[in-house]
Amino acid sequence: MALQEKYKELIDAATAAGVNELNVREQDGVLYIDGASSGAVKQQLWDTYERLDPNYASGDVVMNINSVAGVVEGSKLKVTTNSSNLNIRKGPSTNDDIVGKAARHEVVTLVGKENDQWWLIKTDQGEQGYSFTQYLTPVE
Repeated sequence: MALQEKYKELIDAATAAGVNELNVREQDGVLYIDGASSGAVKQQLWDTYERLDPNYASGDVVMNINSVAGVVEGSKLKVTTNSSNLNIRKGPSTNDDIVGKAARHEVVTLVGKENDQWWLIKTDQGEQGYSFTQYLTPVE
């Protein structure tokens, strides 16, 4: 079964929600869904994906729905990882050391933006470092 057929409900939900610049493609056995939307829509799509593939066991979808517009320093962000903790790194790269972790659904504070992919965040426990923006959703 083609992945676009398997995840038709997820793709339809993204379309119906009006995800901006929606791009859906299959490559090497993985379905990529890219675009931009509000934090609420992003969470709705993750919830739909989780219902279709409990515990994200298949590992055949990469969703990159950004919600970066209008987020300023001091904003509260919710960690929206698939199921694991979010790594907090010393620098804006996966090559940088992990200096902490934030739990799924934990709320953190935006300290600064390195670029559209990496933001400097701080947890309520005082851990500060860079995290991939794909897993951060503004709290509305």
